[in-house]
Amino acid sequence: MEEDIKELGITVLKSEEEGHSIWMVSIIGEIEGHENAQERTKTTKYEHLLPILTKIEETEEIDGVLFLINTVGGDVSCGLALAEFIASLSKPTVALVIGDSHSIGVPLSVAADYTVIAPSATVIIHPVRMNGPVLGAPQTYEYFQLIQERITRFIAGHSKASKEQIQEWMVAPGILSRDLGTIFVGEEAVRAGLYQQVGGISDALKVLHECIQKEHSL
Repeated sequence: MEEDIKELGITVLKSEEEGHSIWMVSIIGEIEGHENAQERTKTTKYEHLLPILTKIEETEEIDGVLFLINTVGGDVSCGLALAEFIASLSKPTVALVIGDSHSIGVPLSVAADYTVIAPSATVIIHPVRMNGPVLGAPQTYEYFQLIQERITRFIAGHSKASKEQIQEWMVAPGILSRDLGTIFVGEEAVRAGLYQQVGGISDALKVLHECIQKEHSL
């Protein structure tokens, strides 16, 4: 387990009072997917999380999952696949945004059953951006639109924000010249309907224990 903490940011939390076994999973840095990130870039690797999440789902002794999120985004396709995977878990899940939830990090942060955001944490919603050369063809534009529609639909389906509102946030004039997107900080993200409350680790764990207790009482 010490190796898992060092390499994957995973630990098991045992609560003697509630008697619950909780797995804590970190989603930090850049979401690395089909291509390797640059050297020295801190990443969360797509291929590492998938077997971990599968193990969590299949292990009866695990009562719930706490996701710690501090990501600047990354691979759009793999990030959205991870978000879908998290949303499909049958275990109670709570996410805590402790630093950043940018770009594809937004679907990841709303995928849990309940999300807490730290007062100073930031959320950035912007249009899909691709690195490298892009073909200037109608098909390319339609592909971008399709990906953006998938992201918008997922966020709307796992939060109180509407598709129309999310689309407006994506194309709003940004802080920088020629930039598009919207930034929320802490309480603003809750008022926008993306998350449930502002708080920290104690708040997130309290909610998770309550969710587990409710699950066990059914």
